[in-house]
Amino acid sequence: MPEQNPKAIRALKILLHAGFFVSGIATVLIGQVLPVLSQRLNLNDGQSANFFIAQFTGSLIGTFLTNWFGKKNKFIPASLIGCILMAIGVLILNSGSFELCLFGFFINGAGIGLTLPAINMLIVEMNPLRGTSALNFLNFFWGVGAILSQPFVDYLKFGNNIFLPTAILAVLLFSISAGLLFLPKNIEQKPLKNADNEADFSKPIWTNPIAWAIAAFNFIHVGFESAMGGWLKTYTNRIEDATIESMFPPIFLYFLFFVIGRGAAPVFTRFLDENKMLFSSLLTILLGMLILLFAESLFYLGIGASIAGFGTSAIFATNLARFTKIFGASASRRAMPLFIFGTLGAAFTTWIIGFISNYYENDLRLGMFVLLASVLILIILQTVLTFQTRQN
Repeated sequence: MPEQNPKAIRALKILLHAGFFVSGIATVLIGQVLPVLSQRLNLNDGQSANFFIAQFTGSLIGTFLTNWFGKKNKFIPASLIGCILMAIGVLILNSGSFELCLFGFFINGAGIGLTLPAINMLIVEMNPLRGTSALNFLNFFWGVGAILSQPFVDYLKFGNNIFLPTAILAVLLFSISAGLLFLPKNIEQKPLKNADNEADFSKPIWTNPIAWAIAAFNFIHVGFESAMGGWLKTYTNRIEDATIESMFPPIFLYFLFFVIGRGAAPVFTRFLDENKMLFSSLLTILLGMLILLFAESLFYLGIGASIAGFGTSAIFATNLARFTKIFGASASRRAMPLFIFGTLGAAFTTWIIGFISNYYENDLRLGMFVLLASVLILIILQTVLTFQTRQN
Protein backbone atom coordinates (compact mmCIF):
# COMPACT_ATOMS: atom_id res chain seq x y z
CA MET A 1 0.00 0.00 0.00
CA PRO A 2 2.06 2.95 -1.23
CA GLU A 3 1.83 6.11 0.83
CA GLN A 4 0.64 8.46 -1.94
CA ASN A 5 -1.32 10.58 0.55
CA PRO A 6 0.43 10.63 3.95
CA LYS A 7 -2.41 12.51 5.70
CA ALA A 8 -5.03 10.07 4.43
CA ILE A 9 -2.84 7.11 5.40
CA ARG A 10 -2.42 8.57 8.89
CA ALA A 11 -6.18 9.07 9.19
CA LEU A 12 -6.74 5.51 8.01
CA LYS A 13 -4.36 4.13 10.64
CA ILE A 14 -6.11 6.11 13.38
CA LEU A 15 -9.53 4.86 12.27
CA LEU A 16 -8.33 1.26 12.01
CA HIS A 17 -6.90 1.32 15.53
CA ALA A 18 -10.02 3.07 16.85
CA GLY A 19 -12.14 0.46 15.08
CA PHE A 20 -10.15 -2.32 16.70
CA PHE A 21 -10.56 -0.69 20.12
CA VAL A 22 -14.36 -0.47 19.81
CA SER A 23 -14.48 -3.93 18.23
CA GLY A 24 -12.78 -5.23 21.37
CA ILE A 25 -15.74 -4.01 23.41
CA ALA A 26 -18.27 -5.42 20.93
CA THR A 27 -16.53 -8.80 20.64
CA VAL A 28 -16.47 -9.60 24.36
CA LEU A 29 -19.73 -7.79 25.11
CA ILE A 30 -21.45 -11.18 25.02
CA GLY A 31 -19.62 -12.29 28.16
CA GLN A 32 -20.54 -9.10 30.02
CA VAL A 33 -24.27 -9.15 29.18
CA LEU A 34 -24.68 -12.94 29.42
CA PRO A 35 -25.57 -12.92 33.15
CA VAL A 36 -27.98 -10.02 32.50
CA LEU A 37 -29.73 -11.70 29.60
CA SER A 38 -29.80 -15.07 31.37
CA GLN A 39 -31.60 -13.48 34.30
CA ARG A 40 -33.86 -11.27 32.20
CA LEU A 41 -34.90 -14.11 29.89
CA ASN A 42 -34.70 -16.87 32.54
CA LEU A 43 -32.16 -19.04 30.65
CA ASN A 44 -30.03 -22.01 31.72
CA ASP A 45 -26.39 -22.47 30.64
CA GLY A 46 -27.38 -24.59 27.65
CA GLN A 47 -29.76 -21.93 26.35
CA SER A 48 -27.26 -19.14 27.04
CA ALA A 49 -24.66 -21.03 24.99
CA ASN A 50 -26.88 -20.49 21.93
CA PHE A 51 -25.93 -16.81 22.02
CA PHE A 52 -22.33 -17.83 21.30
CA ILE A 53 -23.48 -20.02 18.41
CA ALA A 54 -25.48 -17.10 16.98
CA GLN A 55 -22.58 -14.63 17.28
CA PHE A 56 -19.97 -16.96 15.83
CA THR A 57 -22.27 -18.12 13.02
CA GLY A 58 -22.60 -14.48 12.04
CA SER A 59 -18.85 -14.08 12.41
CA LEU A 60 -18.25 -17.05 10.11
CA ILE A 61 -20.46 -15.51 7.41
CA GLY A 62 -18.69 -12.18 7.90
CA THR A 63 -15.33 -13.89 7.47
CA PHE A 64 -16.47 -15.45 4.18
CA LEU A 65 -17.55 -12.00 3.02
CA THR A 66 -14.18 -10.55 4.05
CA ASN A 67 -12.50 -13.00 1.68
CA TRP A 68 -14.70 -11.71 -1.16
CA PHE A 69 -13.89 -8.09 -0.25
CA GLY A 70 -10.18 -8.97 -0.10
CA LYS A 71 -10.23 -10.38 -3.63
CA LYS A 72 -11.86 -7.13 -4.77
CA ASN A 73 -9.21 -5.14 -2.85
CA LYS A 74 -11.91 -3.63 -0.64
CA PHE A 75 -10.84 -4.27 2.95
CA ILE A 76 -11.80 -0.70 3.92
CA PRO A 77 -15.45 -1.08 2.76
CA ALA A 78 -15.52 -4.41 4.62
CA SER A 79 -14.43 -2.64 7.82
CA LEU A 80 -17.00 0.12 7.27
CA ILE A 81 -19.91 -2.29 6.79
CA GLY A 82 -18.71 -4.41 9.70
CA CYS A 83 -18.84 -1.43 12.08
CA ILE A 84 -22.40 -0.62 10.97
CA LEU A 85 -23.50 -4.22 11.52
CA MET A 86 -21.96 -4.32 15.01
CA ALA A 87 -23.80 -1.10 15.90
CA ILE A 88 -27.14 -2.53 14.77
CA GLY A 89 -26.49 -5.86 16.48
CA VAL A 90 -25.73 -4.44 19.92
CA LEU A 91 -28.83 -2.24 19.82
CA ILE A 92 -31.04 -5.29 19.15
CA LEU A 93 -29.81 -6.84 22.41
CA ASN A 94 -32.20 -4.54 24.26
CA SER A 95 -35.12 -6.64 23.05
CA GLY A 96 -37.08 -8.72 25.54
CA SER A 97 -37.30 -11.60 23.07
CA PHE A 98 -34.85 -14.51 23.19
CA GLU A 99 -35.09 -14.92 19.41
CA LEU A 100 -34.40 -11.24 18.73
CA CYS A 101 -31.40 -11.30 21.08
CA LEU A 102 -30.10 -14.31 19.15
CA PHE A 103 -30.51 -12.27 15.96
CA GLY A 104 -28.73 -9.32 17.56
CA PHE A 105 -25.72 -11.50 18.42
CA PHE A 106 -25.80 -12.92 14.88
CA ILE A 107 -25.66 -9.42 13.34
CA ASN A 108 -22.97 -8.33 15.78
CA GLY A 109 -20.97 -11.44 14.87
CA ALA A 110 -21.29 -10.72 11.16
CA GLY A 111 -19.84 -7.27 11.80
CA ILE A 112 -16.99 -8.72 13.84
CA GLY A 113 -16.28 -11.30 11.12
CA LEU A 114 -16.03 -8.53 8.54
CA THR A 115 -14.07 -6.03 10.59
CA LEU A 116 -11.39 -7.94 12.48
CA PRO A 117 -9.84 -9.92 9.59
CA ALA A 118 -10.07 -6.92 7.25
CA ILE A 119 -8.26 -4.60 9.67
CA ASN A 120 -5.66 -7.26 10.50
CA MET A 121 -4.89 -7.75 6.82
CA LEU A 122 -4.75 -4.00 6.14
CA ILE A 123 -2.22 -3.55 8.95
CA VAL A 124 -0.10 -6.46 7.65
CA GLU A 125 -0.01 -4.89 4.18
CA MET A 126 0.78 -1.44 5.53
CA ASN A 127 3.67 -2.81 7.63
CA PRO A 128 5.36 -5.51 5.53
CA LEU A 129 8.72 -5.22 7.33
CA ARG A 130 7.44 -5.34 10.91
CA GLY A 131 4.30 -7.40 10.74
CA THR A 132 4.57 -9.06 14.19
CA SER A 133 5.10 -5.84 16.16
CA ALA A 134 2.45 -3.93 14.13
CA LEU A 135 -0.13 -6.68 14.70
CA ASN A 136 0.65 -6.84 18.40
CA PHE A 137 0.30 -3.05 18.64
CA LEU A 138 -3.02 -3.20 16.77
CA ASN A 139 -4.32 -6.00 18.95
CA PHE A 140 -3.23 -4.02 22.00
CA PHE A 141 -6.09 -1.64 21.15
CA TRP A 142 -8.52 -4.57 20.88
CA GLY A 143 -7.39 -5.65 24.33
CA VAL A 144 -7.94 -2.19 25.81
CA GLY A 145 -11.51 -2.34 24.49
CA ALA A 146 -11.92 -5.79 25.98
CA ILE A 147 -10.66 -4.54 29.38
CA LEU A 148 -13.14 -1.68 29.39
CA SER A 149 -16.05 -3.88 28.31
CA GLN A 150 -16.77 -5.15 31.84
CA PRO A 151 -16.78 -1.78 33.68
CA PHE A 152 -18.40 -0.16 30.62
CA VAL A 153 -21.41 -2.45 30.95
CA ASP A 154 -21.51 -2.80 34.75
CA TYR A 155 -21.32 0.92 35.50
CA LEU A 156 -23.70 2.10 32.76
CA LYS A 157 -26.44 -0.52 32.97
CA PHE A 158 -29.46 -0.09 35.22
CA GLY A 159 -30.34 -3.49 36.68
CA ASN A 160 -31.13 -5.63 33.64
CA ASN A 161 -31.36 -2.59 31.35
CA ILE A 162 -28.33 -2.34 29.03
CA PHE A 163 -29.65 0.36 26.68
CA LEU A 164 -27.16 3.09 27.69
CA PRO A 165 -23.92 1.11 27.14
CA THR A 166 -25.21 -0.42 23.89
CA ALA A 167 -26.35 3.00 22.61
CA ILE A 168 -22.95 4.58 23.35
CA LEU A 169 -21.21 1.66 21.65
CA ALA A 170 -23.45 2.01 18.59
CA VAL A 171 -22.70 5.75 18.30
CA LEU A 172 -18.93 5.06 18.39
CA LEU A 173 -19.24 2.38 15.71
CA PHE A 174 -21.37 4.59 13.46
CA SER A 175 -18.81 7.41 13.87
CA ILE A 176 -15.91 5.18 12.79
CA SER A 177 -17.96 4.04 9.79
CA ALA A 178 -18.51 7.66 8.81
CA GLY A 179 -14.78 8.35 9.06
CA LEU A 180 -13.94 5.41 6.79
CA LEU A 181 -16.64 6.50 4.33
CA PHE A 182 -15.01 9.89 3.75
CA LEU A 183 -11.48 8.60 3.11
CA PRO A 184 -10.13 9.03 -0.44
CA LYS A 185 -11.51 6.31 -2.71
CA ASN A 186 -8.10 5.18 -4.01
CA ILE A 187 -6.36 4.95 -0.64
CA GLU A 188 -6.47 1.14 -0.58
CA GLN A 189 -4.20 -0.39 -3.20
CA LYS A 190 -2.75 -3.84 -3.69
CA PRO A 191 0.75 -4.42 -2.34
CA LEU A 192 3.43 -3.38 -4.79
CA LYS A 193 4.64 -6.38 -6.75
CA ASN A 194 8.32 -7.17 -6.58
CA ALA A 195 10.50 -10.21 -6.92
CA ASP A 196 9.73 -11.35 -3.40
CA ASN A 197 5.97 -11.22 -3.36
CA GLU A 198 5.70 -12.34 -6.98
CA ALA A 199 7.30 -15.57 -5.83
CA ASP A 200 4.96 -15.61 -2.85
CA PHE A 201 1.88 -15.77 -5.09
CA SER A 202 3.24 -18.87 -6.79
CA LYS A 203 3.61 -20.74 -3.49
CA PRO A 204 0.87 -23.26 -2.68
CA ILE A 205 -0.60 -22.57 0.74
CA TRP A 206 -3.62 -24.75 1.37
CA THR A 207 -2.02 -27.80 -0.21
CA ASN A 208 0.66 -27.59 2.49
CA PRO A 209 -0.03 -29.52 5.74
CA ILE A 210 1.76 -26.82 7.73
CA ALA A 211 -0.90 -24.28 6.73
CA TRP A 212 -3.67 -26.54 7.99
CA ALA A 213 -1.75 -27.21 11.22
CA ILE A 214 -1.51 -23.43 11.77
CA ALA A 215 -5.24 -23.16 11.05
CA ALA A 216 -5.94 -25.95 13.57
CA PHE A 217 -3.81 -24.05 16.10
CA ASN A 218 -5.99 -21.00 15.43
CA PHE A 219 -9.15 -23.12 15.86
CA ILE A 220 -8.17 -24.19 19.36
CA HIS A 221 -6.62 -20.92 20.52
CA VAL A 222 -9.40 -18.60 19.35
CA GLY A 223 -11.84 -21.04 20.94
CA PHE A 224 -9.93 -20.75 24.22
CA GLU A 225 -9.73 -16.96 24.04
CA SER A 226 -13.43 -16.59 23.18
CA ALA A 227 -14.55 -18.98 25.90
CA MET A 228 -12.50 -17.18 28.56
CA GLY A 229 -14.01 -13.85 27.56
CA GLY A 230 -17.49 -15.35 27.28
CA TRP A 231 -17.77 -17.57 30.36
CA LEU A 232 -15.32 -16.22 32.97
CA LYS A 233 -17.73 -13.65 34.40
CA THR A 234 -20.47 -16.28 34.80
CA TYR A 235 -17.91 -18.76 36.21
CA THR A 236 -16.86 -16.17 38.80
CA ASN A 237 -20.47 -15.83 39.97
CA ARG A 238 -20.58 -19.60 40.57
CA ILE A 239 -17.37 -19.60 42.62
CA GLU A 240 -18.08 -16.58 44.77
CA ASP A 241 -21.32 -15.12 46.08
CA ALA A 242 -22.61 -12.88 43.29
CA THR A 243 -23.25 -10.11 45.83
CA ILE A 244 -19.54 -9.76 46.65
CA GLU A 245 -18.19 -6.55 45.14
CA SER A 246 -14.61 -6.39 43.88
CA MET A 247 -12.73 -3.47 42.41
CA PHE A 248 -10.78 -5.91 40.21
CA PRO A 249 -13.01 -8.85 39.21
CA PRO A 250 -11.31 -11.79 37.44
CA ILE A 251 -12.72 -10.90 34.00
CA PHE A 252 -11.26 -7.40 34.34
CA LEU A 253 -7.89 -8.80 35.44
CA TYR A 254 -7.90 -11.30 32.57
CA PHE A 255 -8.24 -8.56 29.97
CA LEU A 256 -5.99 -6.15 31.88
CA PHE A 257 -3.08 -8.59 31.78
CA PHE A 258 -4.07 -9.54 28.24
CA VAL A 259 -3.42 -5.92 27.25
CA ILE A 260 -0.24 -5.69 29.32
CA GLY A 261 0.99 -8.78 27.48
CA ARG A 262 0.11 -7.22 24.13
CA GLY A 263 2.08 -4.13 25.07
CA ALA A 264 5.07 -6.20 26.20
CA ALA A 265 5.01 -8.58 23.20
CA PRO A 266 7.04 -6.33 20.83
CA VAL A 267 9.84 -6.34 23.42
CA PHE A 268 9.84 -10.13 23.67
CA THR A 269 9.84 -10.53 19.88
CA ARG A 270 13.29 -8.92 19.78
CA PHE A 271 14.70 -11.90 21.64
CA LEU A 272 12.35 -14.77 20.81
CA ASP A 273 11.32 -16.18 17.45
CA GLU A 274 7.69 -17.14 16.79
CA ASN A 275 8.03 -20.72 18.05
CA LYS A 276 9.75 -19.79 21.31
CA MET A 277 7.24 -16.99 21.84
CA LEU A 278 4.33 -19.39 21.42
CA PHE A 279 5.84 -22.05 23.69
CA SER A 280 6.46 -19.60 26.52
CA SER A 281 2.95 -18.16 26.13
CA LEU A 282 1.30 -21.59 26.25
CA LEU A 283 3.19 -22.64 29.38
CA THR A 284 2.10 -19.40 31.04
CA ILE A 285 -1.54 -20.10 30.15
CA LEU A 286 -1.24 -23.64 31.51
CA LEU A 287 -0.11 -22.30 34.89
CA GLY A 288 -2.93 -19.76 34.96
CA MET A 289 -5.61 -22.32 34.08
CA LEU A 290 -4.46 -24.75 36.78
CA ILE A 291 -4.80 -22.00 39.39
CA LEU A 292 -8.12 -20.77 37.97
CA LEU A 293 -9.81 -24.17 37.78
CA PHE A 294 -8.93 -25.18 41.33
CA ALA A 295 -9.52 -21.75 42.90
CA GLU A 296 -12.02 -21.59 45.74
CA SER A 297 -11.89 -17.84 46.30
CA LEU A 298 -12.05 -14.64 44.30
CA PHE A 299 -8.42 -13.89 45.15
CA TYR A 300 -6.97 -17.03 43.58
CA LEU A 301 -9.42 -16.85 40.71
CA GLY A 302 -8.06 -13.39 39.96
CA ILE A 303 -4.46 -14.64 40.05
CA GLY A 304 -5.25 -17.48 37.64
CA ALA A 305 -7.16 -15.17 35.30
CA SER A 306 -4.30 -12.64 35.31
CA ILE A 307 -1.67 -15.25 34.42
CA ALA A 308 -3.88 -16.80 31.73
CA GLY A 309 -4.61 -13.36 30.25
CA PHE A 310 -0.93 -12.47 30.06
CA GLY A 311 -0.11 -15.81 28.46
CA THR A 312 -2.76 -15.65 25.76
CA SER A 313 -2.09 -12.02 24.80
CA ALA A 314 0.46 -12.50 22.03
CA ILE A 315 -0.62 -15.87 20.63
CA PHE A 316 -3.08 -14.79 17.93
CA ALA A 317 -0.83 -12.12 16.44
CA THR A 318 2.26 -14.33 16.63
CA ASN A 319 0.49 -17.25 14.96
CA LEU A 320 -0.75 -14.94 12.18
CA ALA A 321 2.74 -13.48 11.74
CA ARG A 322 4.13 -17.02 11.56
CA PHE A 323 1.66 -17.79 8.77
CA THR A 324 2.73 -14.79 6.66
CA LYS A 325 6.41 -15.39 7.44
CA ILE A 326 6.24 -18.98 6.16
CA PHE A 327 4.06 -18.31 3.11
CA GLY A 328 4.98 -14.72 2.26
CA ALA A 329 3.29 -11.32 2.60
CA SER A 330 0.80 -12.16 -0.17
CA ALA A 331 -0.60 -14.91 2.04
CA SER A 332 -2.65 -12.18 3.73
CA ARG A 333 -4.98 -12.29 0.71
CA ARG A 334 -5.39 -16.06 1.00
CA ALA A 335 -5.84 -16.38 4.76
CA MET A 336 -9.61 -17.02 4.81
CA PRO A 337 -9.37 -20.64 6.10
CA LEU A 338 -7.22 -19.39 8.98
CA PHE A 339 -9.92 -16.98 10.14
CA ILE A 340 -12.73 -19.45 9.43
CA PHE A 341 -11.05 -22.06 11.64
CA GLY A 342 -10.73 -19.45 14.39
CA THR A 343 -14.43 -18.61 14.18
CA LEU A 344 -15.42 -22.28 14.18
CA GLY A 345 -13.20 -22.87 17.19
CA ALA A 346 -14.82 -19.97 19.04
CA ALA A 347 -18.31 -21.30 18.33
CA PHE A 348 -17.45 -24.88 19.27
CA THR A 349 -15.54 -24.20 22.48
CA THR A 350 -17.99 -21.67 23.91
CA TRP A 351 -20.92 -23.95 23.09
CA ILE A 352 -19.39 -27.17 24.42
CA ILE A 353 -18.65 -25.51 27.77
CA GLY A 354 -22.30 -24.53 28.14
CA PHE A 355 -23.45 -27.96 26.99
CA ILE A 356 -21.25 -29.82 29.50
CA SER A 357 -22.23 -27.46 32.31
CA ASN A 358 -25.94 -27.87 31.57
CA TYR A 359 -25.61 -31.66 31.20
CA TYR A 360 -24.07 -31.88 34.67
CA GLU A 361 -26.71 -29.64 36.27
CA ASN A 362 -25.01 -26.27 35.75
CA ASP A 363 -21.56 -27.43 36.90
CA LEU A 364 -19.67 -24.72 35.02
CA ARG A 365 -16.34 -25.65 36.63
CA LEU A 366 -16.52 -29.02 34.88
CA GLY A 367 -17.31 -27.29 31.60
CA MET A 368 -14.31 -24.96 32.02
CA PHE A 369 -11.98 -27.98 32.09
CA VAL A 370 -12.43 -27.92 28.31
CA LEU A 371 -10.05 -24.94 28.37
CA LEU A 372 -7.36 -26.89 30.19
CA ALA A 373 -7.64 -29.62 27.56
CA SER A 374 -7.36 -26.94 24.86
CA VAL A 375 -4.06 -25.65 26.26
CA LEU A 376 -2.59 -29.15 26.46
CA ILE A 377 -3.56 -29.84 22.83
CA LEU A 378 -2.01 -26.52 21.78
CA ILE A 379 1.28 -27.43 23.45
CA ILE A 380 1.36 -30.73 21.55
CA LEU A 381 0.45 -29.02 18.28
CA GLN A 382 3.07 -26.33 18.81
CA THR A 383 5.70 -29.02 19.34
CA VAL A 384 4.76 -30.61 16.01
CA LEU A 385 4.73 -27.25 14.21
CA THR A 386 8.12 -26.29 15.62
CA PHE A 387 9.63 -29.53 14.33
CA GLN A 388 7.97 -29.18 10.91
CA THR A 389 8.87 -25.52 10.34
CA ARG A 390 12.51 -26.15 11.27
CA GLN A 391 12.64 -28.99 8.77
CA ASN A 392 11.25 -26.71 6.07
